Amino acid sequence: MTPISPITSQGPFSEAMETAASGMRAESLRLRVVSENLANANSTATTPGGTPYQRKTVSFAETFDKATGASVVQANKFGVDPAPFRTEYDPSHPAADANGFVMLPNVNELVEVADMREAERSYEANLAVLGQARGMISKTLDILKA
Repeated sequence: MTPISPITSQGPFSEAMETAASGMRAESLRLRVVSENLANANSTATTPGGTPYQRKTVSFAETFDKATGASVVQANKFGVDPAPFRTEYDPSHPAADANGFVMLPNVNELVEVADMREAERSYEANLAVLGQARGMISKTLDILKA
């Protein structure tokens, strides 16, 4: 009888761990994009009629990692939000147009905070999966030692 090792590059525990780790990497990237959007929520153009900061977006897709045999999450597409820019009347601003209006970024802080919390919760869920897989490996090794 050949012993079964739960710790192989193709084992179910390593697949679960790789999937959870890829989810954590994806949510970390999502948090960086949200942070950039929040940091630039009030960044206007420096010249009259110039384009202000435009909200960045990222989407993810499931892929198959041949090396580990796991389904993983990867960034699929980076883009910008096509929502219109906000405008504000401020004729003294350096970026004001001929009518005195300044274009402001299309970043909604409330949406960004909601995205941040969703990414945080997803990161925590993936971290819990990673911890459970490690615990299962440990228990399996304890059983095999006995």
